[in-house]
Amino acid sequence: MRGFGVFCKKEIMELFRTYRAILLGGAAMIFGIMSPLIAKLTPWIMEQFSESMQDQGIVIQKVTVTAKDSWMQFDKNFIIFLIIGIAVFSGSYVNEYSKGTLIPLVTKGLTRRAVVLSKLLIQLVAWTIYFALNFGITWGYTAYFWDNSVVKNYLWMGFFYWLTGVFLLTVVAFFSSFLGSPIQVLLGVAGVYILLNMLGMAKKIESFLPIRLLGSASLLSGETVPGDFAVASGITAGVSLILVLLAVTLTRRRKL
Repeated sequence: MRGFGVFCKKEIMELFRTYRAILLGGAAMIFGIMSPLIAKLTPWIMEQFSESMQDQGIVIQKVTVTAKDSWMQFDKNFIIFLIIGIAVFSGSYVNEYSKGTLIPLVTKGLTRRAVVLSKLLIQLVAWTIYFALNFGITWGYTAYFWDNSVVKNYLWMGFFYWLTGVFLLTVVAFFSSFLGSPIQVLLGVAGVYILLNMLGMAKKIESFLPIRLLGSASLLSGETVPGDFAVASGITAGVSLILVLLAVTLTRRRKL
């Protein structure tokens, strides 16, 4: 594939030149620290409010925090981290088209397939690294304050959340193949997310949808087991592959 390696290097340099790497790294560290920190501070915060609540006749019981609370906070923070990641990458493709930077590269032999696949590869590698950083910091501080071994299946939850990010990045690639601005791409991704949530209200098909993976925090309490998400994971991976193929096909037909 002509120019694939060269374009990958360009994408890596662009990631740092535009400070997207720093932004994602900062978000990964901040949210990684916040999850166990908020859980750790919860008893103290509740204690501060207890006296004022008692004056109103409301008694706040002593709060006991465990490693599970830290991972539940990770679950709450994840969607914000995911939105930041998608927003950061939403303009990666369409900016190339609007600025016309691909024209000289394509005329020199760079294939459009290489453009899509190299961009997506770097985004997936970046997502994996920053998600691992976010997850790893949460794991480290949670292990320091409590004991991760008492929490069930948090590694599986992490895998399902990572896969959700992979799926949405392929959605970005798909919409970028025919839309003209980052805002339009973001609206497209938001539309897919809303549609999946609406479809997820139908219990009969919920277990088949990619959005099902965002409910994997239920693994922490043992309400579900990893096998309950096997079908949704397989379908998510399959749909992601289809979206990549569609993105490549539509980009080939796109006018530069």
